Amino acid sequence: KEIKVIRYVSYIRGTLLSFIMFTTRVSIFISLIAYALLGNFVTAEKAFTITAYYNILRATMTIFFPQGIAQFAEAIVSVGRIQKFMSYEEDDRSLDSSSSEDPKAGKDQTKMIKHSESDGLNENSESNQHLSEAGVIVDSATARWDPKASEYTLEGVNLHVQPGTLVAVIGPVGAGKSSLIHAILGELPLEGGTIKVNGEVSYASQEPWLFSATIRQNILFGLPMDKERYRKVVKTCALERDFQLFSNGDKTIVGERGVSLSGGQKARISLARAVYRRAEVYLLDDPLSAVDSHVGRHLFDYCMRDFLKGKVVILVTHQLQYLQNADQIVILKHGRVEAVGSYDSLRETGLDFAQLLAAPSGKEDDDSTDTESFKRSGSLYKRQSSESSMESGINEGDSTAPIASEEKRQEGSIGYGVYKAYFKASGGYLVICLLMAAFILSQMAASGGDYFLTYWVNKEESRISTVSDDVTVPDDDDERLTDIYIFSALTVATVVITLSRSMFFFQAAMRASRKLHDAMFNGVTRASMYFFNTNPSGRILNRFSKDMGQIDEYLPSVTVDVIQIFLSLLGIVIVVAIVNPYNLIPTVVIGIIFYFMREYYLQTSRNVKRVEATTRSPIYSHLSASLSGLSTIRAFGAEKVLVSEFDGHQDLHSSSFYLFISTSRAFGFYLDVFCVIYIAIVTLTFFINGDSGGNVGLAITQALGMTGMVQWVVEYDTVDPEPALEAEGEKKPPKEWPQEGRVKFDKLSLRYNPDPDTDRVLKGLEFDIQSREKVGIVGRTGAGKSSLINALFRLSYNEGSIVIDSRDIHEMGLHDLRGKLSIIPQEPVLFSGSLRYNLDPFDEYPDDKLWRALKEVKLEEAVNELPSGLSSKINEGGSNFSVGQRQLVCLARAILRENKILVMDEATANVDPQTDKLIQQTIREKFDDCTVLTIAHRLNTVMDSDKVLVMDAGRCVEFGTPYELLTAEDGPRIFYGMVKQTGKSTFDHLLKIAKEAHEKKHRTDSGNIASEA
Repeated sequence: KEIKVIRYVSYIRGTLLSFIMFTTRVSIFISLIAYALLGNFVTAEKAFTITAYYNILRATMTIFFPQGIAQFAEAIVSVGRIQKFMSYEEDDRSLDSSSSEDPKAGKDQTKMIKHSESDGLNENSESNQHLSEAGVIVDSATARWDPKASEYTLEGVNLHVQPGTLVAVIGPVGAGKSSLIHAILGELPLEGGTIKVNGEVSYASQEPWLFSATIRQNILFGLPMDKERYRKVVKTCALERDFQLFSNGDKTIVGERGVSLSGGQKARISLARAVYRRAEVYLLDDPLSAVDSHVGRHLFDYCMRDFLKGKVVILVTHQLQYLQNADQIVILKHGRVEAVGSYDSLRETGLDFAQLLAAPSGKEDDDSTDTESFKRSGSLYKRQSSESSMESGINEGDSTAPIASEEKRQEGSIGYGVYKAYFKASGGYLVICLLMAAFILSQMAASGGDYFLTYWVNKEESRISTVSDDVTVPDDDDERLTDIYIFSALTVATVVITLSRSMFFFQAAMRASRKLHDAMFNGVTRASMYFFNTNPSGRILNRFSKDMGQIDEYLPSVTVDVIQIFLSLLGIVIVVAIVNPYNLIPTVVIGIIFYFMREYYLQTSRNVKRVEATTRSPIYSHLSASLSGLSTIRAFGAEKVLVSEFDGHQDLHSSSFYLFISTSRAFGFYLDVFCVIYIAIVTLTFFINGDSGGNVGLAITQALGMTGMVQWVVEYDTVDPEPALEAEGEKKPPKEWPQEGRVKFDKLSLRYNPDPDTDRVLKGLEFDIQSREKVGIVGRTGAGKSSLINALFRLSYNEGSIVIDSRDIHEMGLHDLRGKLSIIPQEPVLFSGSLRYNLDPFDEYPDDKLWRALKEVKLEEAVNELPSGLSSKINEGGSNFSVGQRQLVCLARAILRENKILVMDEATANVDPQTDKLIQQTIREKFDDCTVLTIAHRLNTVMDSDKVLVMDAGRCVEFGTPYELLTAEDGPRIFYGMVKQTGKSTFDHLLKIAKEAHEKKHRTDSGNIASEA
């Protein structure tokens, strides 16, 4: 039924395309015939004035008006998105902070952070008196990242910090140390209590944030250069040696997010930025964890104790060796203050610091998760419990604007090889010949009507001349009626032949689509369903059109237009030449001019477009960097600096984009200029030769039609082709491929923009997935999880290789690849039609196999209750099925395909627990001998996987069994942090699941080895 609907739509589209050919001619015919039948003479003045007017309206009404409606609809969607974004809650802090411009500004300022419902609380004179003496007062602060979470991140925290105090904040992973820092900064909204800060605040984040500039610019961060202070800061932060090693010293360019530097270098530069700023309160979130012991001791002694002496320094750390030198120690546990005091006083109470920090040393994944979550979300960042969702903030970074650019660059004309395959699928060379004959007949009828109009007008003017010379009007009504009949016949023939050839062509196009549909349907369906989960609707539709849509919709329209425009141009040239053969001379000349203009324009426009794409990249890079460092930017009051830089990038891109638009308009303008010159020359030739008014009018109106048509031909001639659908020869995999389901990623990188100089979303991924392994893919928002699946389905620009069962997927056709990969999306998609059609669109399986698949997903009873069983109608989007039932239908579809590789985009996120359990059980049973990749939005779905792939910033940071990653004492331990942030009880439960799965696999492997022995 989908093909049937597309056929109807294509017929409508063919009719609309035919309107370009005959609407003006029909309008002219009706106007002139009515005028003549009313007893008037059809003169050249009347006939060709009307013709010119209708030709002017033709492009507007048949091309631009429909385009305007479509673009207006797209504009409405865009405005809605902007409106939604502008309606988000904003931070109430002003951009007018002067701290980034005046280092002395704000010294005496007092910042109050309080719960919105407690404005009148804790405002007594005692607290104000303490505030005048203390640097920071935290009074009964209670907060949590996720308002829906049952556990508070901070609960009833009380802390008074006097000026000149070095405070060490310690505690196990998940204690809330970084959360306390963010609460003081005002980034973590309070649900109770108050926080008061006396003076300016400077901040060094746990995960160093650097922007793409020189090291010096990163340290100064908009502040004026104080050479003496700068030199001291560089020395106290142990950067002198690094500057000596760098070829350009502190003027070395830092790559995006500091990619050109080591972790320790980034941490020290971030610390130097915080220290360089003159402030009263310094918040240092674990800057010592990224450096080795002797550098750490240097930073602690010379920077925090000496250089910042007399200031409030709140240092988050887990390294016990520095505690005895701290003035005050704050011990946090489960978001509460367990104890506060000096090192000696706490030791006297019997506290065991080592026991308090029993968690393995290393970066605090819990707190880094806080920071990372903030980076991804904007004004407020929230920590999501993985039991509901591991992700936070904005959508996956794969649906960016470069996709739109990529999609735009892929639209347009298609290569000769694709046309050849397309027409061959439509019915072979016989169909092509018949189609060309129909197009030629249509053009002959149209041009014949135009020429006959000239003949008729000339006869009418001869009659007028006869009437003027003779008193008696000649009795030639029969001859006049004959002319009307001939003109009517030519007009009707034009309409009938044009409509018939359009219907015939689109019927052939649908025949080609049906033959190619089997090769594209599964791959395109999976691609679109994946995009439904991760992209806005407009982007989904654009992306979907790149696959089957380009064959079903775009290619027929382009082909009709190209043939129609070419024949129209040819008809115009022939008609003009018949009227006056001398017009061939300017026609040939302007044809040559158009050709060279086209070549020059294409060369120029490509270069300008390349410049536009190059200047666009810094905008996205700057925006991405700003979002990832919002906490640092706000702490330094540097919003205006970043906004100014963004404006600079935007202005540069706007100017290059304006240049691109200007070149396009200039090309159109010069085309019009030469067309006007051509029309003038054609007109002058008739004045010289003294031709009749009918001939002059015909030639001019025909020549006017050339202006727009040449531009259409140029546009359709400059667009990139699509990749091949099927490979040939040895590159085409056998039908039984893949048999094992082994997947190897070898130095895989991915970019969404066709420009090879743009940034990579995936960066050098290297790992192997063995046959039958169940792999969970986890990572924070923007880590590249969906991009990995994108690369597997070849939906973007891949570099490196993905090898499935010893075959590189880059060398095979899209149908060969996508037809062998199954995907179960998070949001199930059902098409309008029967249940049978949704399960088996190609009628490949018998009924008993369909019923068996339904039985395996526990849908047999529900389908039996339907009035027509498998033939029961499914409403649009499957609205007459529940979400769980739609998901089970998708699962049954995957079972029927029996592919060796299954991709799940968290297929159980939106179903009830019972359906969740059923789907998980079915997958374990039916896909036991398959390789399964699961994008995990809930950690409990991957804890019993064979392996877990942890991604971060487009890289594979961890890869191993869940239990190994949870119990490892070294490495990034990102997966451990993700599980840890769910809370102690959930962590213990997930750890138990991982341990049981690990032990079960170990026993199975041992048994297999024993049996082989």
